[in-house]
Order: sequence, then structure tokens, then C-alpha cells
Amino acid sequence: VLFRSAGVGPRRSAALARAVALGAAVGFYDGVLGPGTGTFLILGLVLLLKFDFLHASAQAKVVNLATNLGALAYFVPAGHAVLGLGLLLGAANLVGGYVGARMAIARGTGFIRVVYLMVVTALIVKVGADTLAPLLR
Repeated sequence: VLFRSAGVGPRRSAALARAVALGAAVGFYDGVLGPGTGTFLILGLVLLLKFDFLHASAQAKVVNLATNLGALAYFVPAGHAVLGLGLLLGAANLVGGYVGARMAIARGTGFIRVVYLMVVTALIVKVGADTLAPLLR
């Protein structure tokens, strides 16, 4: 799915190189920090691989699911997971994903772009506030 429109030859090689670099950067960020990984992945898919916001958002959901399953495979056997809270959050995520996907399909890429910009703004404000809070105490 990722390279459906990439064609063959040098164009495909360049797209593959950009996709690998994006995967490495987003994977590193997800492993070290985590919050906003899907947002950064969407941004990379749109800017580097020329996805529209709707398809970039769908791909980011699949990647986020895979990374979350990987984290579960590591942390559950190690006894570092709060399963009750995780199940509650997972259920809320499923409901939100279902509602969000239906809205995205119904309203299209323009709607996704607006919601994306709102989420990025909120993320920047939150991370900025968390960073500055210890300095202001």
C-alpha cells in the first residue's frame, strides 16, 4: 500500500529511502518519547511520500497499532502493564477510531487537515507547558 503510486526505478528507490528514513526517525521518537508519534508519522507521509491527509491518517493508525502491539508483547510478560487501565483505554481508542474514521471518510481530506492542525497545536502547547513547568516552579 505504501508504494502503490511510486512506480518503478529511481523514483521508487527514492520513495523507499524516504520511507525507511521516516520509519527510523518516527520509530526512534516513539521508543524514546512517544506522545504525538501518529501526528509526526502523518506529517512525514504527507511531506515526504506525498500522501493525502486521509490516506496518511489511515496508514498512521495501522503503524500505531503495530507499535502498540509490540509494546504489549514486551511489557505484559515483564509484568509492567496495568491491564485494567489498558483495556479501558483500548476500548475508548476503538470507539474513537471508529467515530473518527467514519467522520474522515464522510468529510474528506479538508476535514482531516483541520483536525490535524488542531491536534498538532494542542500537542505543541502541552509539550511546551510540560517542559516549562519545572522551570517556573
